[in-house]
Amino acid sequence: MNTELLIILVLIAVAVLAAAAWYYYRRTTSQRLKERFGPEYDQTVRQLQDRQRAEAELKAREKRVQQYEIVPLPPAERSRYRETWLAIQGRFVDSPKTAVLEANELVEEVMQRCGYPMTNFEQSAADLSVDHPRVVENYRAAYRIAERSRRSAADTEELRQALVYYRALFDELLEDRETAVNTRKRPLRSSGSRRARA
Repeated sequence: MNTELLIILVLIAVAVLAAAAWYYYRRTTSQRLKERFGPEYDQTVRQLQDRQRAEAELKAREKRVQQYEIVPLPPAERSRYRETWLAIQGRFVDSPKTAVLEANELVEEVMQRCGYPMTNFEQSAADLSVDHPRVVENYRAAYRIAERSRRSAADTEELRQALVYYRALFDELLEDRETAVNTRKRPLRSSGSRRARA
């Protein structure tokens, strides 16, 4: 076998190995992101209409959120927030629109207190998806209803659903950090977002 042929065969083998390594890396990266983000992964792919762009976006979110100092709330503060939530929920019957707006404000306050910067809604939801992928779509749905409510365009059933959605996120935000971290490490079991029960 001459030297030129040997070099060509080595180059081909190296190219095949590099392609296999790249494919394996892409596949494991995709799988990791699917497990971490669950339904948010599919939502981002649909929104950006490109898997590579969606995965780059999700990795950028992870990197951004790693720079935040996300902290668990002390037990006394969690208890105080729960009492506030119960008061808001109790006002729903007499004033559903006000209760939903107060729920929105409370959730934003808790997010801020946990360490999520509240810049604009879309970025806040994207940041939230890193640690709370199971309920971020609930948050988006609740926010859309709250915005419609501000324009007096949401009916009572929609407002009730918004309160349920806010409650799902609120409950996750108030979990102790160890529980939240363990939950985050487990792969998601369903491909749809977890909708809270009424």
